[in-house]
Amino acid sequence: MTVRTPAVARKPRIGLVAGGLGAYWPQFPDLLPQLRRSAARVTERMREFDAEVVDVGFISDAREGAEAAEKLRAADCDLIVGFLTTYMTASMLVPVARRADAPVLLINLQPAPSMDHASFDTGQWLAYCGACPLPEMANAFERVGVPFRSVSGYLEDERAWRRIGRWIRAAGVRSVLRHGRHGLMGHLYPGMYDVSTDLTMVTGNLGGHMEVLEFDDLRVRVEGVGDGELAAKLDETRAVFELADSVVEEDLRWAAKVAVGLDRLVEDFDLDSLAYYHRGLDAEIHERLGAGMILGASLLTARGVPACGEYELRTSLAMLIADRLGAGGSFTELQALDFTAGVVEMGHDGPGHLAISEHRPLLRGLGVYHGKRGWGVSVEFDVRHGPVTLVGLGQTRDGRYRLVAAEGEVVPGPLLEIGNTTSRVDFGCDPGEWTDAWSGSGVGHHWALATDGLLAELRCVAGLTGLELVEVAV
Repeated sequence: MTVRTPAVARKPRIGLVAGGLGAYWPQFPDLLPQLRRSAARVTERMREFDAEVVDVGFISDAREGAEAAEKLRAADCDLIVGFLTTYMTASMLVPVARRADAPVLLINLQPAPSMDHASFDTGQWLAYCGACPLPEMANAFERVGVPFRSVSGYLEDERAWRRIGRWIRAAGVRSVLRHGRHGLMGHLYPGMYDVSTDLTMVTGNLGGHMEVLEFDDLRVRVEGVGDGELAAKLDETRAVFELADSVVEEDLRWAAKVAVGLDRLVEDFDLDSLAYYHRGLDAEIHERLGAGMILGASLLTARGVPACGEYELRTSLAMLIADRLGAGGSFTELQALDFTAGVVEMGHDGPGHLAISEHRPLLRGLGVYHGKRGWGVSVEFDVRHGPVTLVGLGQTRDGRYRLVAAEGEVVPGPLLEIGNTTSRVDFGCDPGEWTDAWSGSGVGHHWALATDGLLAELRCVAGLTGLELVEVAV
């Protein structure tokens, strides 16, 4: 069976238009060729990003701007980049911003870090004049109700290109949220009011499609797993994981069989994320399926399909956001506070994001999971040491979603050996004070623990999706 790789299945579509004021061309014959060379270089750099680039060319007046707007509207872009090569009027880009139904990023990249003031004439100066229309564009965008964002620099300015890259990665998040298919299988973990999610509000806040699944959808696929598929999954498991002595072969084979069934489920329903939970009773088949999910869900998460337990739909979406930003995103909750070391211990039993493990992940056999009926194998590891970001998706009383985030650092130290992902996170302050601030943010019981500092990227995500971003710091 060929399994889709979601991380490359839906690349963001970036619209690109460059322009300048056509009145200059007869006055300064060398100007337009130079600006076109700059535009070609921007196109070249844009194509280096992991995105589909729709380049509609160079515009010189409002009529051409309107034509470009129609082309970009038809392309259904996730982000439109307008390159200000020199001065141009707001009337040339307002149609793009208004009609294209996508957020717009304006870039002002002059040819070099500075002009040669002693030798430049007016035509040469105008090639450096992309900053000139920025305030005009900002004012016009505000008055027509279009959010304004820009990046200024020069053509080979890597700082500027890093900023542009953040917006393109954020467009990738917007794309997977707009077009994503999110699975929800089983039922709510009993009593967890905060986990309860209105499925309509997922589409209302983020876009995308909710696919409501039954554990029987998994059952019939697990029942159809052949010996060859099972053997291949067992080989994959032994290659990826270190196996503890506590792993029972029968439990391992069952988890691998469920993992194959999960691969089929994701493929058949074209899922970009999955949240699940089933309590079950007396070792009946649905309880056995629920207990066997951790291996397959961890492998899916590492492959770009975040899967988490406890029916935590908003956390599977937060994990998806972190994953599309290239930083993983492992299912996480608070575990304990270490006031002696000044760290917060956090993690979770169940699936983790294997791609961000500090060491080779361990598969441990368990007789019981905390607070849940079950048995079998569970994943144990520590998130890669260094900078990390917590990413949660909270919900307010009026139904609106908000991103909640905090940056810290995973540090070494003693960890529990109970089949959980566990990390020690230093937030540079008293663990108790940080925990109170984090809990007061409205984040909910679970969140995604991602590698690297992501606040700059998350600000771009918030800017493109319209989500409020709450940054927690003490």
